[in-house]
This record gives sequence, C-alpha cells and structure tokens, in this order.
Amino acid sequence: MPRYTFTLNGNEVSVEAPANHPLLWTLRDQLGVTGPKMGCNLDVCKACTCLIDGEAYTTCVTAMSDVEGREVTTIEGLADGDELHPVQQAWLEMDVPQCGFCQPGQIMNAVALLKNTSEPTDAEIDEIENVCRCGTYFRIRKAIKSAAEKSGGN
Repeated sequence: MPRYTFTLNGNEVSVEAPANHPLLWTLRDQLGVTGPKMGCNLDVCKACTCLIDGEAYTTCVTAMSDVEGREVTTIEGLADGDELHPVQQAWLEMDVPQCGFCQPGQIMNAVALLKNTSEPTDAEIDEIENVCRCGTYFRIRKAIKSAAEKSGGN
C-alpha cells in the first residue's frame, strides 16, 4: 500500500492508504481528526471542507494521492493556541452555530474566501454553497463580513 506524507495542521504526518482513498476518511479514521464531517460523501454539502495549500477542498472526494507533499489544514489547525482565527471568533460573536455539524466546513470555506477577498460581496459569499440544515445563512453572512472587517482578509 502506498505511503503518503503531508503536513497536517503544521505537523508532518505519514500514512498508508490506497491512492484513491478519500482524505476525509484518512483524517478521521487513521489520524483521529474529527473536525471535518461526512455529510453526503458526494461533494455536495461541503461539511468536510478543509484547506489544502490554503485553498478550500472537499475532502470526501479528494484522493490521498492528491495530498502528497502538500499542506492540509482542518478546523483544528486554525486557532493559534488559545487565540481563535478571526473567522472562528466572528462565528462566536454572531452566534452562528445551531447544531454545529456544518460549521467546520463553513468556517474553512469562509477562511479561503477571505484569503482571496478582503471585502466579500453577498454574491461571493453565496458561492460558498455549504449546506446548513439549520438555516443560519444570515448569521453566516454577518460573521464572514465581520471577520473581513476585523482582519482585512487575513
């Protein structure tokens, strides 16, 4: 079985997995990283979104062969010690989560968006397309705009 080495939340890891094995299941089952959630396993709900080299990827359809030598960041890797990432802080301040299941993917997509745009429009936020069964979209929008204002997109 092939071995893949990549950086996970700042630490180098090495795992054995089939080349087409989804990153989501390697993260959860082999590495014990449970922030990314499995909602649909079809690249629809986006609950499993993580960053790979700073860009948003749905890990349920990202093969292990695609992460070799790359940097993977999950929700667990966003905070700097006890200091939350500005998007995480905005999520709390705007009281976004209800059930919380989709929130790691929502946050990771928001972080990727703000990396590329410091003043996101409603249309850009709508392009995120994460599914929230609780319907907190208006609070998600407010949180993304709040984080953008406070961090200037960083």
